[in-house]
Amino acid sequence: MMKIALTLAATIGFAGAAFADPLEGTWRTPTDDNGNSGLVVVAPCGAALCGTLSQSFDSSGAQMASPNIGRQIIFDTTPSGDGAYRGQVWSPDRDKTYNSRLQLAGDTLSVSGCVFGICRDGGTWIRN
Repeated sequence: MMKIALTLAATIGFAGAAFADPLEGTWRTPTDDNGNSGLVVVAPCGAALCGTLSQSFDSSGAQMASPNIGRQIIFDTTPSGDGAYRGQVWSPDRDKTYNSRLQLAGDTLSVSGCVFGICRDGGTWIRN
C-alpha cells in the first residue's frame, strides 16, 4: 500500500511539472526611463502568475543594489489564449501599476499596460 501511495505521489508531482505555464521562467527586462534593467522570475502564485524582481542592472549592465529586489513586478496575471496574458504590472521607474497585456512569442514577451486610459509600451522582455 505504501508503495502505491509513493508511486501516485511521484506521478502527480511529475504531471504538475509537465503542465508548467510557458510564461514561467526568468525574463530580462529592457532598460527603463532611468537606464536600468532587471531579471524577473515568473512563477505561479495562487491561481495566477507573478513575476518577482531578482536582480537589477545599471545602464552599463553592471549588477546593482536596488530596494525593489524581491518586489512583484507582475501579478494577478492569467492566460487569455494564443500566448496572451492579462494582469497587473508595476513599473519601478514611474512607481505606477498598470493593467497589463503580455504577449508571449517563443522566448520574447511583449509587455504593455494602461492606467486611467494612459498606456505605456513596456518593451520586449527576453527569456534569460
